[in-house]
Amino acid sequence: MEQTHPSAIRPKHSGQKVLFQNPILEKLTRTHIAIPISMYIIFSIGLLYYAFTQAALPAYLIGILFLTGLLVFTLAEYLVHRYVFHLRPDTPAKAKFQYAVHGVHHEYPKDKSRLAMPPILSALIALGLLALTQWAMGEYAYAFLPGFVMGYAGYLFVHYITHAYAPPKNVFKVLWVHHSIHHYKSQDKAFGVSSPLWDYVFGTMP
Repeated sequence: MEQTHPSAIRPKHSGQKVLFQNPILEKLTRTHIAIPISMYIIFSIGLLYYAFTQAALPAYLIGILFLTGLLVFTLAEYLVHRYVFHLRPDTPAKAKFQYAVHGVHHEYPKDKSRLAMPPILSALIALGLLALTQWAMGEYAYAFLPGFVMGYAGYLFVHYITHAYAPPKNVFKVLWVHHSIHHYKSQDKAFGVSSPLWDYVFGTMP
């Protein structure tokens, strides 16, 4: 039997969802946004330092790879948000997975403690990405991955200000409005958070 589609979830503007009765497990699902952002920035700076001082890469190529990593992140962010976080939960297992990884965020969008992966998962993601890119790209990974990771940190920052603050009176207002439309008006549109680029490319602009 088909389960509730994420677009049917009505947002609650206060409160928090308890995912685990075990207090330790429940605490591990939450984090302050500054922790993962700081982790990714430090990780990215460390990789860039290694790229400049140890890898046999010219500075211009490091810059190109860094910017390529940023761009690739925006595409990965869009695809994961659209096709993984918003998969159609047509089985109980899919419904449970979708709610745990993203549906709970749509139900409680103002819960600041669940706007990013907790530190343990953040560290595992970073190490997993490093292993994958090293295997696929060799020493180019030390310039590409910092861009990708900084893109992730930027995504977390934009996502946080969208849910934690009123519309800013600066360049971030465009992104604030774009993501708010996704949450409160059209959950099948506006999948880009750090950039609306791929919504234009794939026809999901509101």
